[in-house]
Amino acid sequence: MKKVLVSIAACLLIIVAYAKPHPISKPSITKILYGEAEGKQIYQYTLTNSNGMQIKVINYGATITDILTPDRDKKLGDVVLGFDSLKQYMGRDNALLGAMVGRVANRISNKRFTLDGTEYVLASNIHGGPKGFDKQIWNIVEIPGKEVALKLTYFSKDGEMGYPGNLNVTVIYTLTNNNELKLNYSATTDKATPVVLTNHTYFNLSGTTENVSDWQLTILADQYLEADKDVMPSGKLLDVKGTPFDFTQPTAVGKNIAAAGNGYDLSYALRNKSGKIALAATAYEPVSGRVMQVFTTEPGLVVYTGNHFSERIIGRNGQHFNKWGALCLETMHYPDSPNHSNFPNVILRPGETFKSETIYKFSTK
Repeated sequence: MKKVLVSIAACLLIIVAYAKPHPISKPSITKILYGEAEGKQIYQYTLTNSNGMQIKVINYGATITDILTPDRDKKLGDVVLGFDSLKQYMGRDNALLGAMVGRVANRISNKRFTLDGTEYVLASNIHGGPKGFDKQIWNIVEIPGKEVALKLTYFSKDGEMGYPGNLNVTVIYTLTNNNELKLNYSATTDKATPVVLTNHTYFNLSGTTENVSDWQLTILADQYLEADKDVMPSGKLLDVKGTPFDFTQPTAVGKNIAAAGNGYDLSYALRNKSGKIALAATAYEPVSGRVMQVFTTEPGLVVYTGNHFSERIIGRNGQHFNKWGALCLETMHYPDSPNHSNFPNVILRPGETFKSETIYKFSTK
């Protein structure tokens, strides 16, 4: 009788053990020396969640170098474009891959704006200047726990790239156990200044650098920003209905990409203008089965399809890049906002705190 009871107890333990979810790994943070820039050591940090998903980040440009997430067959693949070395990230072929962009992401017309009666002339009309946040060395603090995170900070001095005010910037990258990458931005200043922050990761959910034309894309936006050939906004919002820019229903990226010109590079005015987190877009890659949902508190979404990539550029593991070989879904306020009073406000003043959140959630179907 004892043997029978022992056997039953053993079977119950086995059933309970199999019924209870077993994490592949304990959430962890590791780091390795990645190189040296400006006499400072650059490290690559790896965040791993309980499912084995990984995010890799370097403190040069607060750059996301890798996102490893499973396909429908549970096989991990790197779903962002990247390079093998710090030298490449610091080189001319790096089009802000995975980097933090600021002080003002995207464009500022004529490299200038007027604020409180003073005109400011900038070093460049795009992405914060030739030495914007993407080319700065950030401080990193590890945040261990049930959900692992990195806190990255940068101090942007008054006058840097032409922008006014000493700006303290923080971004926290959190990898959740629901396979989400959360980006929480904050900033404070001692002088009124425009602030538009984003992350410029190039996604390829197939785990390759192949063309993204077959992806199904949905964007929760009924309008986009009219812009000229240099992608500089006119200030007008136009309806997407009846245009190549309509992704209000799941639509293949390549369906109208030729009609869009050289590819997609435009800003959408999202339906959600509450300032609260909400779904902005969904991308589905049919071969791998990977799905990426984008949630944000921001009013705008920039869609870019790697229009200027070519086989000349060699990325991670010797893979060459391809035109339309990636999809950027950059959450931010509208481009050139300081020069358009009808656009949502981007001016941060002393005593205020800029806050923004974006979530990239990965799954399969």
